Amino acid sequence: MINVTMSFLPPLAEYTKYLESIWERCHLTNHGPLVFELEERLKEYFGVKHVFLMTNGTVALQIAIRAADLKGEVITTPFSYVATTSSLVWERCKPVFADIDETTFCISPAEIRKNITSETTGILATHVYGYPCPVDEIEKIAAEYNLKVIYDAAHGFGCRYQGKSLASYGDISMVSFHATKLFHTIEGGALFTNKDDLAHKISHMRNFGHNGPEDFWEVGINGKSSEFQAAMGLAVFPYLDNIISSRKERSDQYREELKSTSIRIPNVPAGLEFNYGYFPVFFSKESDLLAVKTALNAYQVYPRRYFYPSLNTVNYVEPQSCPVSEELSSRALCLPLYPDLKPAEVKMICRIIRETMDRL
Repeated sequence: MINVTMSFLPPLAEYTKYLESIWERCHLTNHGPLVFELEERLKEYFGVKHVFLMTNGTVALQIAIRAADLKGEVITTPFSYVATTSSLVWERCKPVFADIDETTFCISPAEIRKNITSETTGILATHVYGYPCPVDEIEKIAAEYNLKVIYDAAHGFGCRYQGKSLASYGDISMVSFHATKLFHTIEGGALFTNKDDLAHKISHMRNFGHNGPEDFWEVGINGKSSEFQAAMGLAVFPYLDNIISSRKERSDQYREELKSTSIRIPNVPAGLEFNYGYFPVFFSKESDLLAVKTALNAYQVYPRRYFYPSLNTVNYVEPQSCPVSEELSSRALCLPLYPDLKPAEVKMICRIIRETMDRL
């Protein structure tokens, strides 16, 4: 069976060393030393002033929305994983969908402007597949209308744009450390900010609002990461360069094997140091995608329609028209990509795709 991804696991002995230190201290959670160590490593890696590990990326987004004091209407993208939208709804905000750019797959600045009203309090945008949003234009819009900007950078670990980590843009950025990501803490995520006032809020909100053991600054929830999650992150960290390098090799092979087909393969944008976290392809029509997906499934190969459906169509938001997102989401498929994927397996996958496309 070849799934769309497979989690990277470091050598067991290296993870066990961290577990032994946890057993020695009997400090399992509540801001343990491994959590602080990983946060410091991440600050240095991302070049961001404040980093807060979280139990998962969705809780991190919810805390970011609260910390940024977003209320009423929040302009967001319809082309993302469902957590981007559901976090807004969960926090009693109204998602207002701005359509995407068909080249970058990210939210369109022109569409953001069209959707700004007196009720708009912020922008929640996604760096889709690790490709950067038009951050300079979004920053100008936010400054003009006094809006907060949160970036869902779940796919952005290791991506640098214009010489800066993707996590350094916006008021707050969230990065996911779920087991399916190229860097993971089994379950997990983090918030990144360069703003001291937001860091103060986040630090309290992720810990029930505690301001000392017997005082509470304001309402909060339990967003803390455990020592076991941090241990996995620390054990994975030394392998990042190898993980990204191997993913690039497989991506280059896919690109070469599929170049003779009509399938659209996005190029890495200029100015981006890429992480090769995903290998998305776009078919000319949905029926071609479904035929290829069925053919691959018959060989126990399981790509993923990522992102599908377009989030402006889910049943708990007000229907809004986003024709570009709706069209692209119907034709997007992410092919299997992970460090242990063998070149022969990539070759087989591409052969099945080419043979299927030839019959259509």
